[in-house]
Amino acid sequence: MTEAATATPSEKARKGLMTVGTLQKAVAFVVLVLLLGFFSIFAPNFAQWSNMVNIMQATAVNGVLGVAVTFVIITGGIDLSVGTMMTLTAVVAGLILTNLGLPLPLGIAGAVLFGGFMGSISGFSIAKLKIPPFIATLGMMQIARGLALVFSGAKPIYFNDTPSYYYIASESSISLLIPGLEIPNGVLIMFGVAIISSIVLTRTILGRYIFSLGSNEEAARLSGVNVDLWKIVTYGVSGMICGVAGLLISSRLNSAQPALGLGYELDAIAAAVIGGTSLSGGRGTVLGTIIGAFIMSVLTNGLRVMGVQEEWKIVITGVIIIAAVYVDIMLRKKG
Repeated sequence: MTEAATATPSEKARKGLMTVGTLQKAVAFVVLVLLLGFFSIFAPNFAQWSNMVNIMQATAVNGVLGVAVTFVIITGGIDLSVGTMMTLTAVVAGLILTNLGLPLPLGIAGAVLFGGFMGSISGFSIAKLKIPPFIATLGMMQIARGLALVFSGAKPIYFNDTPSYYYIASESSISLLIPGLEIPNGVLIMFGVAIISSIVLTRTILGRYIFSLGSNEEAARLSGVNVDLWKIVTYGVSGMICGVAGLLISSRLNSAQPALGLGYELDAIAAAVIGGTSLSGGRGTVLGTIIGAFIMSVLTNGLRVMGVQEEWKIVITGVIIIAAVYVDIMLRKKG
């Protein structure tokens, strides 16, 4: 008998999902190349290196947030709080570094750990209190937004007393090794987060359980997996990654802006879905999310260079999300 004939139904389903995911990543990559070519031809100044740097800097934040939400979506959940969580962790870094005057490593650790703490609260609400992920994270979005304003006194916190903070996202360390290659540190951090997250999802117990929860939560529970614990851990990890995004955006602005954050969750979710992460759970890759984040940044930047109004950019983003979900549904049926 052939290997296909002897494969179990679960193995066939898994192989089908892998094929669908690979196809979506390939389609997303082709779309990215086509967008780059289109805007390079029809948008003046789009292909200039300074504009490419702007695209990379924008992608660094959205890419990291996209990775954070990818963890959650693979489990079959959703996280609407990643944008305001990013803002809150940036404010926490500002309080530690500017208000308390503590060293930079403590500010970085405080932002990441506080993000993990807040994410764990969302996970606890979903796993133990049985609140639907949409409602739990919607509430956390408002909580994080309010706390950012309360902690900061509704005023920006500047990092003027910590000059090295600017180097986290905006400077280019790689140019010291390769002169002329001015790639911002934030982009390197994004790729570092992506590599680590990819290893976690594909090579660790946490990653295996994340996919199990999204594929069939009840089967995972019956097989002895502590579903509630791993949900809390997953949302906690997502929150920590949001902390990294908070460091990146506040370093780029050299300030923690407490009113910032709303709307970032849509771009993050769009990046994940465009890159092949299924909103039904059980499938997704970090590489696909990074490609999706670049598509969102290239599209937004290209439309701005072409003079398209901001309102239409928002409309186009919504259309892309709907189209990506529709493609995901169609490909899952074929898979």
